[in-house]
Amino acid sequence: MATEARARLRPAGFDDLGLRRALSDRLLPALVAAMAFLAALALAGFLAAAGLSRHWREGAAAALTVQVPDPGEPGQGGDHATRREAVLALLRATPGIANMRPLSEGELADLLHPWLGASATSLAVPLPAVIAVRTAETAPDLAALAARLTAAAPGALIESHGAWVARLLQLIDSLRACAALALLVVVGVAALVVVVATRAGLSARRQAIEIVHGLGATDGYIAARFAARTRRLAFGGGMIGALGALPVLLQLAHLAAPFTAPLGAERGAASGVWLRLLALPAPLWLGLALLPPAAALLGWLTAQATVRAWLRRLP
Repeated sequence: MATEARARLRPAGFDDLGLRRALSDRLLPALVAAMAFLAALALAGFLAAAGLSRHWREGAAAALTVQVPDPGEPGQGGDHATRREAVLALLRATPGIANMRPLSEGELADLLHPWLGASATSLAVPLPAVIAVRTAETAPDLAALAARLTAAAPGALIESHGAWVARLLQLIDSLRACAALALLVVVGVAALVVVVATRAGLSARRQAIEIVHGLGATDGYIAARFAARTRRLAFGGGMIGALGALPVLLQLAHLAAPFTAPLGAERGAASGVWLRLLALPAPLWLGLALLPPAAALLGWLTAQATVRAWLRRLP
């Protein structure tokens, strides 16, 4: 009976603290939406840098190039017909070599074409044989391998991309750190926005809060009402920010497609909307889906702490 009486005196949805006027349903969601938009971009930057780092570690870092001058000359020791065959046999027998592929004359000409133009196919100077090598997870000792190559074919060179790949990885790691720092800054600014909005609402409804508090409303009740209102507004702002960031992320994924697509892939089909959606990594989709509830949780926790701290200072 007492519960029914209270329900008749205060119907469901009754705004006894005037929170609809205290916490605007336009300003706070707009500010949270802006923070969610920036958070989505920072998260995308972090994941993109992580993916690029993984691509370099699994790709260029595992690649070697072997050059064999005078490849058609007889090999050392007479076991092999040519120096090129001697090097190939040595590479096949070396542990840690996953695969190798000698480049054809056409491929060599294509490599030289940007510098020599059409004359790349009619050089009087004999070109060295170039062998593209990919190492396994446990790479061989490059110094020992270079010594064996020199013994098998004097003048043979082995080129590792490890030095400049390591520098690129350092750059990518710094970009990841910057993206993570930007994400933390966005979270901090979003929390500060909620604090300011909540304190402004408390000041605007100070008299009503003091009356309700004097009638017996607990700090927990008042804080819960403010936190519930802030949670709903922050969830809406987070949803708007995540949806607003999606077209930007899709366009960025489209621009990055030539750098991630396999060589020779057609770009016409890559412009389809569904393929653009599939181009976004699964962790990014998960992050976008979690933005609204994360914004709601941040708003709820921040409003709870702000209101309770404010109420403790009441006379």
